[in-house]
Parts: sequence; structure tokens; C-alpha cells
Amino acid sequence: MRGKTVLVTGSTAGIGRETARRLALLGADVILLGRNLERARAAADELSREAAGGVAVLTADLSNLAGLRRLAEQVTERYDRLDVLVNNAGGMNAERRLTRDGVEATFAVNVLAPYALTCLLLPLLRAAGNARVVNLTGGMPDGTIDPGNLQGEKKYLGWTFAHYNQAKTALMAMSHRFASRLEEVTVNVAYPGHAYTPGNQATPMRAFPYLYRPAAPLIRLLGPLLLSDMGKASRSSVHLASSPEMEGVTGAYVDSRGRRAVWPSGALDRRAQHAVWSECERLSGLNPG
Repeated sequence: MRGKTVLVTGSTAGIGRETARRLALLGADVILLGRNLERARAAADELSREAAGGVAVLTADLSNLAGLRRLAEQVTERYDRLDVLVNNAGGMNAERRLTRDGVEATFAVNVLAPYALTCLLLPLLRAAGNARVVNLTGGMPDGTIDPGNLQGEKKYLGWTFAHYNQAKTALMAMSHRFASRLEEVTVNVAYPGHAYTPGNQATPMRAFPYLYRPAAPLIRLLGPLLLSDMGKASRSSVHLASSPEMEGVTGAYVDSRGRRAVWPSGALDRRAQHAVWSECERLSGLNPG
């Protein structure tokens, strides 16, 4: 990874931070991206002491298009190429709320932001030659996608349904379509498994589907013991970002161990893919060309 420039979103804590750390140890010049400047600088200072490559810091609010555009402008001003984009940032909300753009927040951060940022940074990715985009899914992304409920308009939570899980399946549907549209840049999806990240720790019980809420206290109890190894959770994204085996490979989905996995049927549904892609295109006003 020496000489390669990597941008990891949501990299001031949790899986994103460990992903950035491991890529920096491999020699990549890593751009840490977070919402809070102090946390981002603290993460960069710590990482700089052990990194083989350079470490830079940027901050942005990925929930709105203005923030995404400013981020892309900053990256373009500082760099003439981008070898790897890891869309790691995500979010899970307890109830439906809208961003300043009027977009449902879970869809905005987990689906629209990776789509828009990839489109905005495509010139830099294409300039790198053989660049890679790695999108992180999560939760249980194996359900169906309701084209009429992409932003939780009709249903946000249910006994077993969580809008977050549908959003992560929608991210996969979008990624699969993106991979089929691009030739010069690869697009693959990583599943990190379950991890007790700061984001998960802050998620209230009411954000879980009703049937699973009784298990939440058990997760709080066992999470620090069984799910705190961010090294394991970052394996899949690091593999897709750096492994020579993935050179030129696109449209792949890998499990938490970095092994090729079968795409969920919901993500492969063409009607769902079209709906998700059209929604991202409509909301962002962007397309990969």
C-alpha cells in the first residue's frame, strides 16, 4: 500500500479507525474523516506514532449534500489521485427523522452518502488507475427492499423489521449496480460482522425491532467481552482495500473473514436496485456518467 492514498469515512473510532490504522501500517497515506475535529486530530496523533504512511485529517457532515460537496472539494484541492475510498460511516436512529436536505437520516448516511461521495470523487479515483471503492454493510442485510419505503415513509420499525437493516441492504443493491456501471474503478462490499463499537454502544434500546429488544441488555453485558475486537471487524474492509487478490475484482461481497459470500437476494432484485439507484440519483443530482 506504499504510495497509495486512502480515504476512510467514519474513521475516528470503531471499525473505521481500525481500518485506517491497519492500512496506514501497510504503508498507505490515510485520510481520517470524522464529524468532530478534536476527535479526528486525537485519532490522527495516535495513529501517526505507529503508521508507516502519512496521516491527514478532514471533517465533514455526511448527512447532507453540502457537506459531501465540501469534502470532495477539499480532497480534490489537496490530492491529485485517490487509490481507495472506504465508505465506512453509518448510522442507526431510534425514530424517523429528516436531514436538512429533507432526506430520511438513516437512508442519507448509509446509502445516499456513499453513492454521492463516490460520484463526487470519481475523477480522483479514475486518475489513480485501478482504484477501489469499499462499501461497508452491517446489521442483518438479508431482507427484502420495499421500493415504496426506501426512506421509511410507511414503516420504520416493526416486530422484526428495522429500517436500518433495509438501508444496509439498499447500500448493497446500490453497490452492485455501481460495480456494473464502472470499468476503471472497482466497487465491492464488506460485511464486518457484529462489533461493540461506540456507535452501537450509544444506540438506545428503542432503535431495535420489538422482538429483539429483550436481547439488548444481554448485548450490553456481553458486548465488551465478546465483540470488542475491532481488528476482527475490520478484516473484510482491509482485505478489499489492500489485498492483491482483489486487484481488478468488482461486484464482490465478502464476509467478516474476507471470504467471498453470496449476495442477499434482496440486494440482487433488479426492481429494488433500480428503485434505490433512481432515488440516489434523484436526491443527489449526481450520476457516475
